[in-house]
Amino acid sequence: MNSFSVLFYLKDERRDKNGKAGLYLRITVDGRRTSISLNRKIDPPKWDSRMNKLKGKGHEAEELNRFMATIRHKVNKIQHNLIEEGEPFTVHEVKEKYLGKDKKYKMLLQLFDEHNQQMEKLVGVEFALGTWKRYFTTRNHVAEYVNLEYRKNDVPVKNIDLKFIKGFEYFLKVTKACNHNSALKYVNNFKKIVRIAVANDWLAKDPFYNYKVQFKTVEREFLSKDELQCLIDKEIKSERLGVVRDMFVLCCFTGLAYIDVQTLKPEEIHQNEDGSFYIKSKRSKTDTGFTIPLLPTAIAIIKKYKNHPKVVNKDCVIPVLSNQKSNAYLKEIADRCDIKKNLTTHLARHTFATTVTLTNGVPIETVGKMLGHKNLRTTQHYAKIIDSKVEEDMKALRDRLQSSLTKKNIK
Repeated sequence: MNSFSVLFYLKDERRDKNGKAGLYLRITVDGRRTSISLNRKIDPPKWDSRMNKLKGKGHEAEELNRFMATIRHKVNKIQHNLIEEGEPFTVHEVKEKYLGKDKKYKMLLQLFDEHNQQMEKLVGVEFALGTWKRYFTTRNHVAEYVNLEYRKNDVPVKNIDLKFIKGFEYFLKVTKACNHNSALKYVNNFKKIVRIAVANDWLAKDPFYNYKVQFKTVEREFLSKDELQCLIDKEIKSERLGVVRDMFVLCCFTGLAYIDVQTLKPEEIHQNEDGSFYIKSKRSKTDTGFTIPLLPTAIAIIKKYKNHPKVVNKDCVIPVLSNQKSNAYLKEIADRCDIKKNLTTHLARHTFATTVTLTNGVPIETVGKMLGHKNLRTTQHYAKIIDSKVEEDMKALRDRLQSSLTKKNIK
């Protein structure tokens, strides 16, 4: 076991112009000493070297003696922890721990990179590729914010506080031109990294405790019955546009997300005893299972591409272009159909939930299950849209009836 002692002393040879001497801490381990300045000046006549403290009972003496007792306790605790480790230690190690130089603070972007690297390995197992990409983008936004705000390449996790979070949100909205909900999605991703730091004691307290994420309600667009029929009936001679139109219509009649229709395989389509067909699969985004009975329009599209080279060679159900190309071609298709809405596979999913199912009396619980929603509240948002649409339609009906009755009365 190491011999160990702690001593406070004055360096007389280093007196200031007022004759006061510097107070030092001496730590001795196995006969080897080290001294640390405590940045205090003492009048030598007031110092009791035998008792190792300041003489008297006044405020100055009480404050300084309490200060030294705290330091002695800290050094003794360091010694105790080193003994607990069961390995021999040196006076240099004690000094390093006292000064905090032994600590290697966890850095924010280092932690973010570790998280993203682990997540990347789990893509396709626990996470969708899109989820990993969003965290990758969030990491880059945080790095840019740290560089812009702090002029550094990284910051210790322990420095993250409410000011940092609000500053990051402001940066996303102003510098990156993100809308409110997009900015908060990035902040939510960042929150996961902060919670990992808190759980591992790299951060003393959760800075998100007093930060509330409040998303704004966004009205989800969907195609009306007439717009959807126009899209289906439109004669399109271009093969590339025809493929994208059919993929979009398939999404409208199944509620499949882009990634799910892209990865849909023939073995995921099953036939019931009555001859009807259904899709049984899992959402790539949430890994939630779903079952979707296939409507005639969807079946017709799948049969249309049964012998397509891409379907045969790639083990898929329908040829699907890249998301970027699909969205570009959908804009062209919308122009041809005189549809003013921004056609995306997300809008197709909304169309399935509203125009195709809810407005035709399909129970909201059934719609939620087909969409793969984990929470019914997500599906209920579509019901609110339908309620609004019903109110508009009834108002139009009232106006027509009122006009008709008025004309009849006039006659």
